[in-house]
Amino acid sequence: MLNRRWSRRLAAALGVVVVPALIVPALWPAAAAADGIRDSQQWVLQMLNVQPAWAVTQGAGVTVAVIDSGVDPAVSDLYGSVTTGPDYTGVHTSPADPNWGVHGTWMASLIAGHGHGPGGDSGITGVAPGARILSIRVIPDRADPNYRKYEHEQETLIQQSLAEGIDYAVGHGAKVISMSIGYSAPSGTVREALLKAYQAGVVVVASAGNSGDQTGSGGDSQAPESYPADYPGVISVGAVYADGAVANFSSDNLSVKVAAPGVKVPAQGRDGAYWLVSGTSPACALVAGVAALIKSRYPDLEPDLVARAMISTTTDRPADRYDSQVGFGVVNAGAALAEAGRLWRNRDKPAGTAVAAMVKFGGGPGAVPAAPISPRGDGQLVLYALLALVSLALIVAGAARLRTLHDPAG
Repeated sequence: MLNRRWSRRLAAALGVVVVPALIVPALWPAAAAADGIRDSQQWVLQMLNVQPAWAVTQGAGVTVAVIDSGVDPAVSDLYGSVTTGPDYTGVHTSPADPNWGVHGTWMASLIAGHGHGPGGDSGITGVAPGARILSIRVIPDRADPNYRKYEHEQETLIQQSLAEGIDYAVGHGAKVISMSIGYSAPSGTVREALLKAYQAGVVVVASAGNSGDQTGSGGDSQAPESYPADYPGVISVGAVYADGAVANFSSDNLSVKVAAPGVKVPAQGRDGAYWLVSGTSPACALVAGVAALIKSRYPDLEPDLVARAMISTTTDRPADRYDSQVGFGVVNAGAALAEAGRLWRNRDKPAGTAVAAMVKFGGGPGAVPAAPISPRGDGQLVLYALLALVSLALIVAGAARLRTLHDPAG
């Protein structure tokens, strides 16, 4: 059945179907010592080079809409930073249910976790710990008691719910939208909502998908496209291991723009415990955090320039500058923020004019210069005037002769 298969693909992008073995409980319970958790996530923050960016901004003033399965606002590392938006799933699971908002809370902690305890020294530090989260629920987690009911909803309703979620995010001040979800088919309604988001200056980030190198329907050895990652203007994110190698589950297709850590990434769950999460989902959330840092410092920088800042400053770039597994490479927060500043300062400088381009056409070092023209003296000017008068007289005489030859009375 199309709806059932389509819903399973949607859940797959949440990282709970394709690679379930890679989503394992963390080694630390909720009461674990702070240094254990912080130490475990240092490789993530170092790979993204966040420290130089944090010297400038930690994301204050930016709201990131997490369009996902819901975010628990009461967990310690997000407490006080979450605004709860609407639930568009069409099911009525209570937020008090332990299976509500599992995936969404993980993702939010990676974006804006601020730790807890004195000085925030315990727990998870997100990429943009000063940012706020707007939770918008569009899909239940697979263990949600109403997940089966959701599976049987019509595709048009599910797509409409995503479009409404995007519209809500834009209308309620989100500057970044993070979508660690995936749909197997495009939708004109969603595309229109994304266009409005782009026109409103909102940066949209999505997970590329967890289909690995599964052959697509076209037989081109690439994974099937995943939406919203494949829509124009969306920053699609692949996943890499701690050594920078592409994760074996990360979708290989041409939607991928950049990559980020995506294997055993520490995150806080809605149960307050700490988990190791894997998939392009955490990679997406981390890149959304980098986008939040940029929008915090340069709030009016257009989405395409935010994307350019990240794409042009990546590390671990492919040998051919781009490939369909990691895109243009791993996002570098510090360098991306610096490049965003350069783009912001140069935004009003003219890129050149058509006239300037025409002046150079055919020129250059190999061009043959025209022969110089010497200034004309008074004698030359008199001679030119006499020649002009003679020429005029000849023209008048010639015209009179023609009239005589063609006069019908002659």
